[in-house]
Amino acid sequence: MTHSTAPVLVIGAGQAGLSVAHHLVQRGMVPGSDFVIVDRGPGPGGAWQHRWDSLRLGDAHRIADLPDMAAAGVSFADAPTDPPASAVVSDYYGRYERHLDLHVRRPVAVTSVARAADGGFDVTTADAAATFRPRVVVAAVGTWGSPRLPEIPGRDSFRGAQITTPEYRRAEDFAGMRVAVVGGGASALGFLRELDGVASRVTWFTRRPVVFHERDEMLRTELGRASVRLQDDAARAGKPLPSIVSTTGMPMTPPIARMRRAGLLTRVPMFTRLTADGAVLQDGGFEPLDAIIWALGFDADLGPFAPVGLSARDGVRVADGHAVDVPGLFLAGYGPQASTIGADRGGRRTARDVATYLRDGVWPPTPGARRTAAN
Repeated sequence: MTHSTAPVLVIGAGQAGLSVAHHLVQRGMVPGSDFVIVDRGPGPGGAWQHRWDSLRLGDAHRIADLPDMAAAGVSFADAPTDPPASAVVSDYYGRYERHLDLHVRRPVAVTSVARAADGGFDVTTADAAATFRPRVVVAAVGTWGSPRLPEIPGRDSFRGAQITTPEYRRAEDFAGMRVAVVGGGASALGFLRELDGVASRVTWFTRRPVVFHERDEMLRTELGRASVRLQDDAARAGKPLPSIVSTTGMPMTPPIARMRRAGLLTRVPMFTRLTADGAVLQDGGFEPLDAIIWALGFDADLGPFAPVGLSARDGVRVADGHAVDVPGLFLAGYGPQASTIGADRGGRRTARDVATYLRDGVWPPTPGARRTAAN
């Protein structure tokens, strides 16, 4: 039996979990004894290790370096764009883990996080022999395991293929088919590009028109700040998080510009319902379909946290990375911390507040103020 009593458990070794781990080490905490980091993936790379083989780093949003990543001998600023992005990110994150000597335990699938009698947590896994009893849990679980599906009439009666973004593997799987791509983000646009000339027909559906903007650094910065504010406002209010693309739009990258010139960016308003063999359009027309790719974004993968009252669909009150209503639980990478750029700042704050909470036992942690525990 593997039974860990390390005071801190970090769940997830993607960008958020690794950033928190780095800052915990910077504070003198020792991996394996002061904190343990577990990950459900078979290897390093977080969600990136599961992305489709044709995706390259140049096709995706910019990936920022993790804190002090250069010390591990790698940087995404000069990462190769020829190999699959999944391979590059897995390699770089693996080197980073080894540099920090994290000894990430994997594959470990956490199935339940419940409150323990002593005020800490009882954490169980798919392997019943592996349990954890931390005082603090840092949930850096990401979103890849929780893709969104729409509530649309007829979805269960459609007889064609239906997949979500994590299930996509290659365009050839849709050769000769009539395919609907639903969604306005980077993944949806990537699918449109790959399916062109492979599927017999590709129709792009979105709820609202997608706003494209030129690659202006100042505009991108302003839009990014606005998106962070909206994400933070929703998190603090305990509301479901808005999608990133709905607040920032899409940058007109060279690949997207080529798609526009090729006439691939003609969107159709979201259909009203599905039938067994197609979609009923808003104007009353009918679109015959063989397959639908749902690329509607993701919710935080908080299923294991239901015992402590968390639900991404209902919304979670999160302020400065703390689950407001669950003392001792931190949500790294949630809401305004979701980007690779936000991972460093969020990880630093989480590590600081973890140390404060372990010292004072007061929730929410207030650095610099020693108080008597009164949870």
